[in-house]
Amino acid sequence: MNTGIRMLTRSRSRAPRITAEGCGEELTPREAPAEGRKNHLTQKTRKLRVAYEASNSEKDEDAEPLKMPMWEPQNWQQQLANIRIMRSKKDAPVDQLGAEHCYDASAPPKVQRYQVLLSLMLSSQTKDQVTAGAMQRLRAQGLTVENILQMDDDMLGRLIYPVGFWRNKVKFIKQTTAILQQRYEGDIPASVAELVALPGVGPKMAHLAMAVAWGTVSGIAVDTHVHRIANRLRWTKKVTKTPEATRTALEEWLPRGLWSEINGLLVGFGQQICLPVHPQCQACLNRALCPAAQNL
Repeated sequence: MNTGIRMLTRSRSRAPRITAEGCGEELTPREAPAEGRKNHLTQKTRKLRVAYEASNSEKDEDAEPLKMPMWEPQNWQQQLANIRIMRSKKDAPVDQLGAEHCYDASAPPKVQRYQVLLSLMLSSQTKDQVTAGAMQRLRAQGLTVENILQMDDDMLGRLIYPVGFWRNKVKFIKQTTAILQQRYEGDIPASVAELVALPGVGPKMAHLAMAVAWGTVSGIAVDTHVHRIANRLRWTKKVTKTPEATRTALEEWLPRGLWSEINGLLVGFGQQICLPVHPQCQACLNRALCPAAQNL
């Protein structure tokens, strides 16, 4: 068969193993660095130069370059299907007390969005039950931008206690609320970049606010549950140290159509079965598919 490739020059030499500088990978002579590129080889090494010329039939300007296969975790689709089965009852705390359940549905849209953002700010390092209780007390006082700005810090602290780091959250809520009134006419920003610029608002809160308040999927919201489970299932190409690193790793391969689902799905799974300490592996449908289960 005519391959369309004509060899122009070739010189024979010994073929020692060549190590590319800086990467530690061993290359065969055919993979030697291109001519003109600096490389540090021993004087005994002789280069093997092979030049190829493509025939006219192969010179296709419209040809697409070869694409590297995208990495994805082993068995992730079956693992996801099993988690959906285990979460089918929707009876985890996040299912009744998450951010989408803490705002006043009868309030004007602008007020609803503000309440969503505050519930997310309160939820950091706090159980859903505690966050929901704080939101109920705030709503009973009239949870609006104007009312929060008029409320003194002591009263605000008593209403949100015992959420985690409640003293800091009093300060952040007051600062953020003032910014919303001054720059956004009492509404919340409609972009992740503007949301994370607000005091006390992190990436997870911003992505959830975009989804719940604005109905826009801007990214995967990764909290401690999603971060822990993604690493246990090896859903990241390498071990990640922070939730934000996990978000980046997940978004590289997880189909975008699943981004809005994955937070609530894994948070509830982490609250009921894949616990931080003493996970219920015997009750998990993924016990034979989970790499971490073999070591627990």
